[in-house]
Amino acid sequence: MGDSLRISRRGFIGLGGALAATSLLLPSVAGARPTAPLTNAGPGNVFDVRAYGALGDGKTIDTPAVNRAIEAAAAAGGGTVRFPAGTYACYSIHLKSSVALYLDEGSTILAASTPREGTTSGGYDAAESNAPWEAYQDFGHNHWHNSLIWGEGLHDIAVLGPGLIWGKGLSRGHGEDPDLPIAERPGVGNKAIALKNCCNVVLRDFSILAGGHFGILATGVDNFTIDNLIIDTNRDGMDIDCCRNVRVSNCTVNSPWDDAICPKSSYALGYPRATENVTITNCYVTGGYEMGSVVDGSFKRFGPEFDMNPWNRTGRIKCGTESNGGFKNITISNCIFESCRGLALETVDGAVLEDITITGITMRDVRNSPLFFRLGGRMRGPKGMPRSTFRRVLVSNVTCSGPANTMPSIISGIPGASIEDIKISDFFVQQKGGGTTELNQWIPPEREADYPEPFRFGPLPAYGFFMRHVTNAEFSNVEIANVAADARPALWLEDVNDSDFSRLTLSKGRGGPAFVLNKVNGFRVTGSRSVPDMALSDIAHREI
Repeated sequence: MGDSLRISRRGFIGLGGALAATSLLLPSVAGARPTAPLTNAGPGNVFDVRAYGALGDGKTIDTPAVNRAIEAAAAAGGGTVRFPAGTYACYSIHLKSSVALYLDEGSTILAASTPREGTTSGGYDAAESNAPWEAYQDFGHNHWHNSLIWGEGLHDIAVLGPGLIWGKGLSRGHGEDPDLPIAERPGVGNKAIALKNCCNVVLRDFSILAGGHFGILATGVDNFTIDNLIIDTNRDGMDIDCCRNVRVSNCTVNSPWDDAICPKSSYALGYPRATENVTITNCYVTGGYEMGSVVDGSFKRFGPEFDMNPWNRTGRIKCGTESNGGFKNITISNCIFESCRGLALETVDGAVLEDITITGITMRDVRNSPLFFRLGGRMRGPKGMPRSTFRRVLVSNVTCSGPANTMPSIISGIPGASIEDIKISDFFVQQKGGGTTELNQWIPPEREADYPEPFRFGPLPAYGFFMRHVTNAEFSNVEIANVAADARPALWLEDVNDSDFSRLTLSKGRGGPAFVLNKVNGFRVTGSRSVPDMALSDIAHREI
C-alpha cells in the first residue's frame, strides 16, 4: 500500500537559507496544487536525511538519523532538512527552531508501529505530564510529545513539500480499535503533528493519511499558516487550540469520524487563552469518503451502512467543544461542506465567542443541522469560571442542499444566558421534510450541561430553524425549502427577544405553520411572500 500512497503532484516549493531568513516563492504553476521549486540554498543550508544515515526503505527505523539531521541544521543556525523520495519509518521526530522539514515528491514519513498494549523500550516519546489541568481535556489534548512530529517552545519552523505523512502506526484514541494501539499505553503515539507554545509556523503542500487522534494539534501557536494540505484521516483533521493570528487556506480534509477543521480554546495551557484572529478560507471538508480514497484521488464513497452510527460523517468546521478561553475575530469564507455535519459554533465552558463572520459557504448532503450555534453550561474547567457569552455573529451567502436531513438549524442559549446579535442573510436551505404534527407541541429539554451536539436535542419541532434563548436576531433573504411537505413549523421560537424577518420564503404546501412563538417579545415580519407583515410583542404562545 505504501508505494500507492505516494501522491504525484506537479512542482516543488521554494525554500532558501536558514528558515529565519527564508523567502517562500510561490509563482503561478499549472496544476491543482501549485508549488514552487526548491532553490539552490548554497552549501550547508540543506541537510539530506540520507547523509545522516536514513535509509528510507520503509522498514528500518530512521528516527535517529532524521533527528541528527535536524540537530545539525539547528546547530548551523537553521536550514532545511530534506527527505528525498523514499519511505522513512519513524517514531518521534523533534522539531527545532529555524529548521524546516521538506518532503520531496515521492517521500513518505511513516509512523512506525507499536504493540497494541504499548512498549517500555523504544516507540514514541512518553506523554508528558500536564497536571493539574488534565481533568479539563481529553487525553489527546493534554500531551504533545507522544506524536510522530512534535515541537514545543519553538519559533520559525515549517513542514513543507509535496510528500506524505502516513500515521499508520498511530492510535486514534479509540480503545476498541483492534488493529491500532491504545493511546494511553507507554510508547504509543497518537498525533501526526503536535505543536505547543510556538510562533511563526508554516505547514504547506503535504498530505496526511490516517493522522491518529489529530492530524495536526496546535496549542498556543501564534503567527500560524496552514496552506494547501490534503488530510485524509481517521479522527480530527486539524485542531487549532488557543492560537492567535492563524491562516488556514486551500485545504482538503476528509474526516468521517470526527471534525475536519476545529478551532478550540481548551484549558490545556493551564489558563484560559482565546483562539482569535483566525481566517479559514477556500477549504473543502467532508466525511463522506473511505479513508485513503481522497489522498489517492479515487474518492470512494461510503455505503448506507456507514450511517448506522450517528457519529459518522462528521467532517465539518467547528469552533469548540473545548471552550475555556474563547473565540474572537474569526472569519470562515468560501468553503465547501459535503456529506458531513453542518457548521458549528459552540461555547459551553465559560468562554466568550464573539465577532465571527461566515460567508460564501456551500453545503451538500449535510446530515444534521446546517447551522449549530450553541451556548451551553457544561463548564468543564476550574471552578469559578464565568458563564459563556455568544454574540455578534454574521452569516451570509450560504446555500445548503440536504435532502436527507430532517434536522433544523439550531440557535440555542440556556436560561439566563442568551445568544445575542445574530444576522443571517442570503441563505437558502433545502431539507427532507416529512415531519408530523406530533412534534408541534413538543418542548425539547434544555440539556444545558450536555455535550453540545445536534442529535442530542432529539426530535425537534421545526424543520428550518429552532431558536431558544436568543436576543436580537435578524434574518433577511432567507429561503427554507422542503423535498416533501412537513407538518412542523418552519421556525420555532422560545424566549426570543427582538427578532426581525425580512423577505422570508417558505415552501409552498409546507403542511404546517410558518412560526410557532413561545414567550417571544419584539417579533416582526416584513416583505415576506409566505407571511403577512406584522409586529408583535409579549406573546405567550401563538402559531402563524
